[in-house]
Amino acid sequence: MSESSQPLVAIENVHKFFGEHHVLRGIDMTIKEGEVSVIIGPSGSGKSTLLRCINMLETISAGRITVRDDLIGYKEVNGRLHDRTTKEIAAQRREIGMVFQRFNLFPHKTAVQNIMEAPTQVKKKSKASAKAKALELLDMVGLSDRANHYPAQLSGGQQQRVAIARALAMEPELMLFDEPTSALDPELVGDVLNVMKDLAKSGMTMIVVTHEIGFAREVGDTLTFMDAGVVLESGDPREIIANPQHARTKEFLGRVL
Repeated sequence: MSESSQPLVAIENVHKFFGEHHVLRGIDMTIKEGEVSVIIGPSGSGKSTLLRCINMLETISAGRITVRDDLIGYKEVNGRLHDRTTKEIAAQRREIGMVFQRFNLFPHKTAVQNIMEAPTQVKKKSKASAKAKALELLDMVGLSDRANHYPAQLSGGQQQRVAIARALAMEPELMLFDEPTSALDPELVGDVLNVMKDLAKSGMTMIVVTHEIGFAREVGDTLTFMDAGVVLESGDPREIIANPQHARTKEFLGRVL
């Protein structure tokens, strides 16, 4: 983890409403560069919504999110917030990779073509350089022998590793993982988690929503427990897992451990 005191991500008093439903209720979090921040909690606690707000797939109702001092989704002019343009939001989103529960690969493109798509279309990289990088990333996720396979020819775990490689192809400075193993058969989970562990060792800043408590204990620098749209507990993963301070955290961990 970086020793820099300045956080890469700062989430300040963030609220999110869907109609009358108050999903995020004043979330405060900071993530340092190179840190692996793991978020756990029951379904409906707002974990995935928080990730979607960081990546601007949802707009926040109140508060501020900054990534490297860059205000996400808005810009401040004379003390007032103004919506960023679609082009500006797209530029911000390029710096943030996201891996979802479902792999969302293009079914008509091979693994290597899926990974090449964004660098060639968005970053205007040449096909040759994009392919070279894609093959390098496939090797990194242990799928160099599956480069020319289509998604239907890959297992769920293999598709998810291609999805991770696809996100990395844009060279993001932050990676968001939204329960990346929850849709996988249990025997396929380990391969995906191993890729994420390697990514953490490489110094990638990661925010991971997961139910994999072992991953949180082994790889996480911080663990945050959310319930009903609020942060109930946050700190060292090993301490929280061994000795949760909040009754709700204790109850949740008692059910998942």
